[in-house]
Amino acid sequence: MKISYSHLVSQIKENPSIEMISESLFQLGHEHEIDGDILNMELTPNRGDCLSLNGLLRDLSVFYTVNFKEKIYSEKLDKLQLDFENLSQNTCPKISFLKMEIDKIPKEYNQYLNDYFMKLNLNKNNFFTDVSNYLSYETGQPTHCYDASKINGKLILQELEINQEFHTLLDKKITLSDKNSFFSINDEVVNLAGVVGGKSTACTSGTKTVLVECAFFEPEAIIGKSLKYDIQSEASHKFERFVDPESHDYVIRRFINIVSEHANIKDMSFISYEYKKKQAIKIPVNVDKINQILGIDITEDQYVNYLSKLGFIINDDLINVPSYRSDISSQNDLSEEVARIIGYDNISKHKLPFVKGKTSNTDSIENKLRFLLIDHGFYEVINFPFSNEKYIDSIKIDNPLDSNKEHMRTNLINSLLENLAFNERRQKDSIKLFEISDVYNFKNNKIKKKRNLAIIASGRVGHNHIDFQKKINKKYLTNLFKDVLPSEDFAIKIFNREGLNSKIKNEIVGCEIDIENFSTEVLNYKEETRPPNSFKKFSQISDLPSSSRDLSFSIKDFSSRQNLEKYILGYENELIKEKFIFDYFYNENSAEIKIGFRFIFQSANSTITETQVNNVMNDIIRHTEKIKGVTIPGLN
Repeated sequence: MKISYSHLVSQIKENPSIEMISESLFQLGHEHEIDGDILNMELTPNRGDCLSLNGLLRDLSVFYTVNFKEKIYSEKLDKLQLDFENLSQNTCPKISFLKMEIDKIPKEYNQYLNDYFMKLNLNKNNFFTDVSNYLSYETGQPTHCYDASKINGKLILQELEINQEFHTLLDKKITLSDKNSFFSINDEVVNLAGVVGGKSTACTSGTKTVLVECAFFEPEAIIGKSLKYDIQSEASHKFERFVDPESHDYVIRRFINIVSEHANIKDMSFISYEYKKKQAIKIPVNVDKINQILGIDITEDQYVNYLSKLGFIINDDLINVPSYRSDISSQNDLSEEVARIIGYDNISKHKLPFVKGKTSNTDSIENKLRFLLIDHGFYEVINFPFSNEKYIDSIKIDNPLDSNKEHMRTNLINSLLENLAFNERRQKDSIKLFEISDVYNFKNNKIKKKRNLAIIASGRVGHNHIDFQKKINKKYLTNLFKDVLPSEDFAIKIFNREGLNSKIKNEIVGCEIDIENFSTEVLNYKEETRPPNSFKKFSQISDLPSSSRDLSFSIKDFSSRQNLEKYILGYENELIKEKFIFDYFYNENSAEIKIGFRFIFQSANSTITETQVNNVMNDIIRHTEKIKGVTIPGLN
């Protein structure tokens, strides 16, 4: 999220420099980078309340005097008569609508609205959409604007399994599949809830009458939709991380005020539906507990003062958690708030005794298993230790970083299945992954921890001429481990693809085993892999389509084979992500070698073109044709 420093500092009495603001934000736990006048914020998933100008100002108010100067419309609003039905009240427990008509479209915007587009280098759309976008930036609450003249029928919100084409207001056509929350009119989808509106009801530069929707959606209903349909959506980013369900009246009145500063409002009316009120969270004031958790010694007055600055209200020895702070539910959460204000670096350090012990057999077995898998083409992954999956023996976390992942993992295989699907969606055709990590469960009133190894594999056996045509299956994986560790039981099984977000149909095989179940036979394995001399720098994984090309060569002069392989396998181009020999054949009768190379092209920035690929391939062909005794059959 991008925030303009000038927008922040204009409401702070002390007028701090951008460096001072930056230091304060880091102390509050808000990672960011400075780019000129812009702060590129990287907020943790549990701090959706800070995805706005006002949200960050609220946090900064613990260090500075912040003047929230936004004006809102304060008069009584007429009740809107709207033909609307919510068939998905669990997904959307609160929703509000404003209908408004103006006399004419403003030709120019006021300075603060113009400044928003200029400072953040954003394009303007149309008046009502521009106001909506600015309001989302200012308050953190997305709103959606329909052209009211295009609402010809009953507006229905529902969550259903659907298979229907949807033309978005971004002029992109997508096919909705599986379960989605959406608004419809006369069975036509007009808005993918919390993600993007439809073209058929979108506002234009000529829209004078608007229907503004302001909703609260449960994050679980929105998560993953923008990724699934490849839509860049600021709204879904905020809805996924929780928006304030109690903000509707303020946001709508702020919307009215902004419009009134640009045009004459001829008519307006408002209605709000609340089907299930969010239960207020109240936590007892217990400064002794906070001191115990943090190892500090503050007074109750100091404690109450800290929380009051962050918007918490204290009455009758109870701390009332603001509706926008979905991440606060326990004393542990409150202790974190105090630590952020004091500054972790300012909390006294306490040394803990550390006794160095000997490496256990379990550690040695774990490392041997790691090398065994790497030697056979597997890649190790490290996944987030928390999950959204809840089982009967799951352990719930008091203060999760992500409110949608609040349980400790009871297994590793589910994470690996997600990893596999992620790679398949990026056109990877040989996937071999493993993870070694702890899992936890709660049984018989006790927390139990295990150290597990999980393996998953699918697709081609490998990218070489021996394994290219072979497919990974249960027999392949079983035999692989049986040959190396004959007395160990890996219990390989086939996994169901149901519910996996991938269109690939290859068989998925793998297993999950407690490390303690392995015998010391594993320690006899002689690893081939050696630690690297240097580490490769991380490169972004592209979501864009890849393309492959093959070149087959005929070699009469066998001494030239090495020159050919050295040239091609050493060839570098930013578009070539992988190259390997996929076919090799020696014809004794004709004393000829046939060798095939595959090149995989992909760009991180844009979809590659036929011309780009041809230019690279032609360069390779020009050079290889010059190698003595090497020809390319079928090439004119």
